[in-house]
Amino acid sequence: MIAEKKWILAKGDDTGGKTQELASGLGIPPVLAGLLIQRGIDSTESAERFFNPLLEELHDPFLMKDMDRAVSRIGEAVKNGEKIMVYGDYDVDGTTAVALTYTFLASVGAKNIIFYIPDRYTEGYGISAKGIDHAAAHGVSLIIALDCGIKAIERVAYAKSLGIDFIICDHHLPGDTIPDAVAVLDPKRVDCDYPFKELSGCGVGYKLSEAYAKKYGIDKSTVESLLDYVAVSIASDIVPLTGENRILAHYGLERLNSNPSKGLRSIIKICGLEKHRITIDEIVFKIGPRINAAGRMASDSDDDSAISGGGNAVRLLISNTEEKALKYGNIIDTCNTDRKEIDRTITSEACRIVESTPGYRDKKCTVIYNPKWIKGVVGIVASRLIERYYRPTVVLTMSNGFITGSARSVPGFDLYQAIESCSDLMENFGGHTYAAGMTMKPEKLEEFTRRFEEYVDSHIEPDMLVPQIDIDSYLALDDITPHFREVLCRFQPFGPGNPAPTFRTDFVCDYGHGRRVGGSLEHLKMDIVGGGSVTPLSAIAFSQAHHASHILGGGLFDICYSVVENNYRGEVKPQLRIKDIKQRK
Repeated sequence: MIAEKKWILAKGDDTGGKTQELASGLGIPPVLAGLLIQRGIDSTESAERFFNPLLEELHDPFLMKDMDRAVSRIGEAVKNGEKIMVYGDYDVDGTTAVALTYTFLASVGAKNIIFYIPDRYTEGYGISAKGIDHAAAHGVSLIIALDCGIKAIERVAYAKSLGIDFIICDHHLPGDTIPDAVAVLDPKRVDCDYPFKELSGCGVGYKLSEAYAKKYGIDKSTVESLLDYVAVSIASDIVPLTGENRILAHYGLERLNSNPSKGLRSIIKICGLEKHRITIDEIVFKIGPRINAAGRMASDSDDDSAISGGGNAVRLLISNTEEKALKYGNIIDTCNTDRKEIDRTITSEACRIVESTPGYRDKKCTVIYNPKWIKGVVGIVASRLIERYYRPTVVLTMSNGFITGSARSVPGFDLYQAIESCSDLMENFGGHTYAAGMTMKPEKLEEFTRRFEEYVDSHIEPDMLVPQIDIDSYLALDDITPHFREVLCRFQPFGPGNPAPTFRTDFVCDYGHGRRVGGSLEHLKMDIVGGGSVTPLSAIAFSQAHHASHILGGGLFDICYSVVENNYRGEVKPQLRIKDIKQRK
């Protein structure tokens, strides 16, 4: 079932006056000036700040609630040689946050540091009793938790009873009660006046390091050398690429391309990206999935020499030799290969379940369950089902006697509220508008399915079930000049809040070299002409081989696409990444 996509053209400057004025003042093509105005950037001054982000424009880290208490407690621990545990979630944001904080503390004189990543399968998300017991057994007196902990009220109290202090660095929404920790850093706290609320978990860790350096007179270059971790976290955790995140990602990408940590350099080599200019896309599609795969595919061990599990992502990221980086890089690459195969198999099985459900085409959501599926990939499978069926989706499996799983949503529908409406059926749940996780007893599944479907049916709008592509502007192919591409690159880094521009060109055709590509011949590779252009432009249309007979037969069609830089054997050329095709009769 391939859903017909709705194309929505953005409203521009009706008169064109402001666009022309900005284009002239900046010396850029009018179409790109129009993109700036759509992003709320309507003066040469604001455009210069957008194009030239500065680290000096980052907010004072001490504006964050409890930052002074956190820095003082860490300073005391370092001075007294206390044992510190750096604790984080098993995903990319959590592991990069742990690696950043561990590396920073080691660089400023902390002699007694260990890290801990909970096991996805036996401990689950967040602060675990097992993790606290591990800390107690190893003589830890201070735990710094990153990318988790904002709701760990009972766990923090348990640690306190064992004489262990907690500092929490989180970026998720707090509950009604804040844990009784030494310090709780979270810009989303209602009593926190920090100006930027959308930091990643690793970003909060960076602000903690920044504050520590500021208080104790440590050169800022020590902190800035860790920005490659922050860029990877921002891209992978899909936080808005605006405000401080744009600045951090900009300089983090510079670091990633010029002098990354040994661990990240190892992944870059494994991905075959040494000669590429790494962008957010390369992180999202190549680097991030490999880091994530370590926690998805295997259990960790208490033994620091263990070579499996989520801890391997941190072991890779903090590697101080090329040999260690290569060792752990290869381990997580193998995990990623295994993950992709399992992902494909489970996605295929899930599609068969969906399509064998009576009346599935008329359903407004999907809830499916198989006790044999692997917990670590059900979130990916839910995303795959969204791509195929385009409706809120919950994919569930069995783990440790409980039904557990992940949910994903479509734009405009608040998935978290839908799950919260069933909270009385849950053992625990968490997430946000478009992604969530949950755990429930097996006997609750049938009632959850009924109530979730009922909630979606009564709250989702029909338009939300139609995939939509937002188009920024029409564009003539001849306008994609070297100068156009140079200016467009300055809009990066792209991501939520600053998406890669999508253009539309009508009445194009394949120049005659089009072909189906991919392992299952599911993609189309073409050279596009038309729309007034006679010079072919390379184009790739992923998962759109169903248009092959029309296009390869010489038919006319309209396209919406983004313009990317394709690096092939060291040669960089423009390429159209086609998002959708509409055939012309």
